[in-house]
Amino acid sequence: MYELNVEKVNLNRERDVKEVKKFLEKFELDLDKDVDYTVVIRVDDEIKATCSKSKSVFKCFAVDDDLRGEGVSAKLLNALNDKLFDEGKYHSFIFTKPKNVEIFSGLGYKLIEKGEKVALLENGIYNINSKLDKIMKEYNLDEIKNRAALVMNCNPFTLGHLYLIEKAASENEEVLVFIVEENKSLFPVEDRYNLVKKGCEHLKNVKVIKGTEYIISSATFPSYFLRKKDDILSAYTTLDATIFGKYFAKKFNIKKRYVGSEPYCEVTNAYNKTLKDILPGFDVEVVEVERKTEKDSAISASRVRELIKNDSITEFNELIPKVTIDFLNSEKGKEIVENIKNSNSAH
Repeated sequence: MYELNVEKVNLNRERDVKEVKKFLEKFELDLDKDVDYTVVIRVDDEIKATCSKSKSVFKCFAVDDDLRGEGVSAKLLNALNDKLFDEGKYHSFIFTKPKNVEIFSGLGYKLIEKGEKVALLENGIYNINSKLDKIMKEYNLDEIKNRAALVMNCNPFTLGHLYLIEKAASENEEVLVFIVEENKSLFPVEDRYNLVKKGCEHLKNVKVIKGTEYIISSATFPSYFLRKKDDILSAYTTLDATIFGKYFAKKFNIKKRYVGSEPYCEVTNAYNKTLKDILPGFDVEVVEVERKTEKDSAISASRVRELIKNDSITEFNELIPKVTIDFLNSEKGKEIVENIKNSNSAH
């Protein structure tokens, strides 16, 4: 029996980070760039186990074979949960390999979904079902109406987004617009949510809802925010699409999911393809709508941000609804505009 002590890693020290990375390589893992807290267990000054967190998502978990059965997983999770409690957070996700599901299930975590390469579990003061029950009540949704859904980031809200929502509204009894809640965009979630809500006030059968951590979040779909295609992109997109079909579509009686065609972003393009592959299995039709264009170019939020960055006011005003124009002229909007202009990129 080893004497096992959990140590915090200094993520600002390159040598320490490299040491964790080298250990993870043995398990075909990497230390993700977004981790904000990492712990390790050493034996004779050598790393034998590690786990990290990014906000409330636990990942990059690995334990050497010679420490199996020593209660190492529990020690690592306790250390990360203690950190979360210090931050005032009482719910966590574990993003891990499917072979580890049994380990974490034995420690009180509940499986949300798993695929061939990744699994997502959760534990805390709520779960996905109680979260959806809360949405049902908060937005006064019945279980009878057939619904369509859209999932949008709206960074910022454009005429392209409005066109897609209006089309869905004209073709369905009720439409739910889920706004990506993850705050990794230049426009904060509260502003994105309010812009869409105000911009859709004329559509009486549309309800705008914050998407929760279960839709396109760091837990379900980290590649969406990394904006790059990698070896496990299909695993991430499949996980996110399956969670939507299994939980959201079933709970809210969603029969259609609308998406815009994607001429620019490889990640979103791959995501749309996965939705088409996965959602019909949950009795959800994926409706892909050709993007609205302006001067022969598809309207996109990234195009708007690029025009803002280049100070092309007349051009980007042609791509956004009045509600977004008014916001950009507000004090808060002007701050965001300056942030975009001063950023290294417009993403």
